[in-house]
Amino acid sequence: MILFPAIDLKDGQCVRLKRGDMDQATVFNDDPAAQAMAFAKQGFSWLHVVDLNGAFAGRPVNAAAVESVLAAIDIPVQLGGGIRDLESVEVWLEKGIERVILGTIAVQNPKIVHEACKLFPNRIAVGIDARGGRVAVEGWAETSELTAIDLARRFEDAGVAAIIYTDIDRDGVLTGLNLKSTLTLARAVSVPVIASGGLASMADIARLAEPDCAILEGAITGRALYDGRIDAAEALDLLRKSGAAA
Repeated sequence: MILFPAIDLKDGQCVRLKRGDMDQATVFNDDPAAQAMAFAKQGFSWLHVVDLNGAFAGRPVNAAAVESVLAAIDIPVQLGGGIRDLESVEVWLEKGIERVILGTIAVQNPKIVHEACKLFPNRIAVGIDARGGRVAVEGWAETSELTAIDLARRFEDAGVAAIIYTDIDRDGVLTGLNLKSTLTLARAVSVPVIASGGLASMADIARLAEPDCAILEGAITGRALYDGRIDAAEALDLLRKSGAAA
């Protein structure tokens, strides 16, 4: 069980949104590299980064901030937000990103995901962001008719390294992970699933350490970690002691 601390970038700063609303952004750090170093020192083994401006613009916007993060730490980074073509995927992998997350393009042009997986084995993740069970795209601004499971099954044999499933209605509001839907998705496909959206407390960490959650690759934590509702050392220790690899 990997616990991924999140750095969401808006205008070069580390922020957290409420339910994906760019107008409801709280700035937690104006130095993404310093924040990344803090997470690495706390013992996290991965970092999850999202270019929020890029997700809306359809192209990378916070490249300088991402590059500063890569220069500051040695732990692997997965990056999403505004990556819509093979060229952008290749550029980021060459710059040191370990895993690129494709979201909107996975709905609009799934062939690109298949091609990326062939070109870059084990380096491509699919981000599935759902509102009311339906997949949202374009920085969560638009909702499609696809269900999360429908979309995930499109990539069952593509070689996708992971699926990052975010419940938008819970994202940034500290109401707890939607583990019911996340586990249903994880059981429906063979691709490893990462839970995202709503992780709120140490109780959620304890829940992730229970046997039925062993099917998950991990979970992403954002606001609760910044707010101090989750203690990094305690959370990582709890997962280790439970037998889950953190």
